[in-house]
Amino acid sequence: MSVSDLQVAALGAGRYRVSQGTRQWLAYGVAVGDARWVFLEGHVYVVDTAPPSRRKARHGHDETALASPMPATVAVINVQPGQRVAQGDLLVMLEAMKMELPIKAPRDGRVTAIACRLGELVQPGVPLLELE
Repeated sequence: MSVSDLQVAALGAGRYRVSQGTRQWLAYGVAVGDARWVFLEGHVYVVDTAPPSRRKARHGHDETALASPMPATVAVINVQPGQRVAQGDLLVMLEAMKMELPIKAPRDGRVTAIACRLGELVQPGVPLLELE
């Protein structure tokens, strides 16, 4: 599949219809700063739209990687403060619109704080936990 074959139509409220020929998908998108979070077919994609000169000055992508891409409910918290994690470990599982949204460790580190509770409704762009 080529990206040039895709057509995207905004449906409002962060919803988009993505089509390729006769196939269609419903996608959800949220903008947080320079990051564009896209939920499509059970996967969450983060696209950084910052110019290359601004990307180098950042302190990493923890803030967006450890935040919800859309309003969601905290379903599972797999870590505790002080726990060491490896890149890719499942830290928090969110639920939104009957979909699971995994929040995984963007790098190796140690959890220093958890800023959410089980069952809490969290907002996009607000970090759910901190890594050292």
